[in-house]
Amino acid sequence: MFVIKKIFSLIITMWVIITITFVIMHSIPGDPFSNDSKALSESQLNNMKAKFHLDQPLHIQYLIYLKNIIQLDLGPSIQSETRTVNTIISEGFGASALLGIQSIIIALIGGILLGTLAALYKHKFMDFLALFLAIIGISVPSFILAPLLIKYFGVEWNLLPIANFDTWTHSVLPSIALAVGPLAIITRYVRSSMIEVLSSDYIRTVRAKGLPTSYIILQHALRNTLLPVITFIGPLFASVVTGTFVIEKVFSIPGIGKYFVESIFNRDYPVIMGTTIFYSFILLITLLLVDLCYRIIDPRISLRSGEKIE
Repeated sequence: MFVIKKIFSLIITMWVIITITFVIMHSIPGDPFSNDSKALSESQLNNMKAKFHLDQPLHIQYLIYLKNIIQLDLGPSIQSETRTVNTIISEGFGASALLGIQSIIIALIGGILLGTLAALYKHKFMDFLALFLAIIGISVPSFILAPLLIKYFGVEWNLLPIANFDTWTHSVLPSIALAVGPLAIITRYVRSSMIEVLSSDYIRTVRAKGLPTSYIILQHALRNTLLPVITFIGPLFASVVTGTFVIEKVFSIPGIGKYFVESIFNRDYPVIMGTTIFYSFILLITLLLVDLCYRIIDPRISLRSGEKIE
């Protein structure tokens, strides 16, 4: 029942996102052909508007768009006559997914490791170092960090490639640029949660049995510590997804984010709406999976009611 409610909520949320995006796109003054209006005759302009249903009343355009989405057809690109939005997404999703997955893995592994070390060595050098790195990571935006990584690691030290996107090494720097901010936040989450867990009674009992610290951390403390991190995975994914818009443009990566930014400047309505809907769907699916992961991490959480069983 819980899963059914979540899926129904996902469908309603997607409909709201589609509607709001559609209204915003068509509320902007002008149209996608404004920049080319001088080069097109009046008859050509009318034909182009008819091709994309822009000559229809707004509610008719909305119904046509909803019908196409139900059929999984996001429409043709206005600026690229030979490509559809589905084609653009399928071509760019691989690069965007690679960046997103790598950056999330870096953020999770690095954040959990630094946060755990900071908690174990509370008020010592490792703790201060982890907190200092976390403050830097939170303070420096990815679009500022990206040029710095290009300058030093790509140009001056020549350690990693910065042009093209041929091998996995080309994704290292953009993945790091995306991961630093979330890594810093996860570090602080894990540190505070681990300190609280390590001071709990059941951890004291386990320590009294003489078990090694590594076993206590991995088998007992880490599971409860990860609950706040699981909560953060949804917003983490959102921040990574929106961060790729700028990062892909900075590193010239042929991902969905690059096409999204270009479509805004070109006022390519179908591409803007298609990429927004696609990213929203991925984000909502991620949030649904996060809710389901609660049941795996903490069996006391009931999937039927969504509430914790005491």
